[in-house]
Amino acid sequence: MKKRERHHLLQELIKENVIEKQEDFVRILEEKGIEVTQATISRDIKELQLVKVPSQTGGYQYSLPPDIQYDTSKKLERLFKDAFVSMDTQDCFLLIRTIPGNAFALGSLIDTSNFDSVFGAISGDDTVLIICRSNEEALQLKNHFIQLI
Repeated sequence: MKKRERHHLLQELIKENVIEKQEDFVRILEEKGIEVTQATISRDIKELQLVKVPSQTGGYQYSLPPDIQYDTSKKLERLFKDAFVSMDTQDCFLLIRTIPGNAFALGSLIDTSNFDSVFGAISGDDTVLIICRSNEEALQLKNHFIQLI
């Protein structure tokens, strides 16, 4: 299982279950047939910036931080309107240029949005290179982003 898929699954598990400790993640994932170590879960918790909050049972449970519970599509739209410079495709690649200092945030939002057509994204200071799964999906994603502008 890829890290992005695992991160998405962990976020879903938090929404559906009371997760009090890292071992709970490991156990639930094993029940789903996904082998993962406690060390991997620990790294995932740090990367996802999960926090512990009081639970109704009196203990503590993992929760998403407030800024991860936001609607990524709205942030993506706002960032495109504020920082977009240009965009072009070549084969399965989509290159987006932004105002300097905005590409990393855009790439992060694209990763967080979990677009099925996106294989991966690489961000610099003012450029995001998105690798799509096919030429057609790169064009579709470009058209989707154009609608946000």
